[in-house]
Amino acid sequence: MVIKDANLDLIATRRSQYPDNGRAEFLLVGRSNVGKSSFINSILSRKNLAYTSSKPGKTQTLNFYGVNDSFYLIDVPGYGYASVDKKTQAKFGMMIEEYLEKREQLKRVFMLVDFRMKPTEDDLLMYNFLKYYNLPVTIVATKSDKVGGSKKQKNLKMILDTLDLVVGDDLVVFSSVTKLGVKDVLKKIEDLVIKQNEII
Repeated sequence: MVIKDANLDLIATRRSQYPDNGRAEFLLVGRSNVGKSSFINSILSRKNLAYTSSKPGKTQTLNFYGVNDSFYLIDVPGYGYASVDKKTQAKFGMMIEEYLEKREQLKRVFMLVDFRMKPTEDDLLMYNFLKYYNLPVTIVATKSDKVGGSKKQKNLKMILDTLDLVVGDDLVVFSSVTKLGVKDVLKKIEDLVIKQNEII
């Protein structure tokens, strides 16, 4: 897939604000600072479309990135150690849950975890939350360039054992630095967009 056009098309906080053009949608979830902005920029071949920040909790809305006039990547608030109060975190949770409940355009969730460490309790809760809604999930293990060769297989096993993926879910080892995994993610998106267009 060649990315010809990518823009932040829409910012939403409730269902009435979602786009209604029927395009396929792909949701990005992950802990704050796991590398979602870098993931978006790498996938869409842009340097600063999604702004990276050292401050957790920067994203506070559902950000719809329109790509090639054919699908959306949707970035949502990070979870975990984001420096926001519990009331705001609860609001984020409700906002994401409202999106997940009845969004037929959602074709797959890309859940980002840090390849360097064991998935946290928050990661496990998020994965189980997505499974509650029977959503297909691809785990994206970010920052793989920071893991030495001898540790790669060990860390991969640690992530798979912790999350215990259901049949149909998979994992992509990813790096926004080396671009490892970019083609794999784009291929998954392309296949699902083609299938969506066939239905339409």
